[in-house]
Amino acid sequence: MKPFAENRRARHDFEILEPLEGGLSLLGHEVKSIREGGAKLAGSYISIENGELWLRKVHIAPYSKAGGIKEYDPERERKILVTASELRSLLGKMSQKGLTLVPLSLYPRGRHIKLSFALCRGRKSFDKREKLKQRDLDREIRSEGY
Repeated sequence: MKPFAENRRARHDFEILEPLEGGLSLLGHEVKSIREGGAKLAGSYISIENGELWLRKVHIAPYSKAGGIKEYDPERERKILVTASELRSLLGKMSQKGLTLVPLSLYPRGRHIKLSFALCRGRKSFDKREKLKQRDLDREIRSEGY
């Protein structure tokens, strides 16, 4: 399944420790907009407030065929739907220093739209350079047919 939107920068900036999946609380026209490619995850993040997960700073453009939706905020906060046991587990893991939740992609699951996110640790600049060197080396080895 091809994702509707991806946060490609997240895989570069963060070390992914535990990938997770959750649903999103969306409006009808937002679902249609996402399906036609109107979502951008760049710069978005996940926060925990009052025992709930919230997706912030994700941009979902107004649906192109909707007739003038008044007072729609494309960057409004959206609730992430996870089970209570997953939430308790995340709260325990988030208490560790340096861990954060980062949205990775929006993709279809049946008729629903799911959010792939991960528990991550930030990478230092020298880690990023090392990862790039390793990726180039792997690519070179594959192209030579070894």
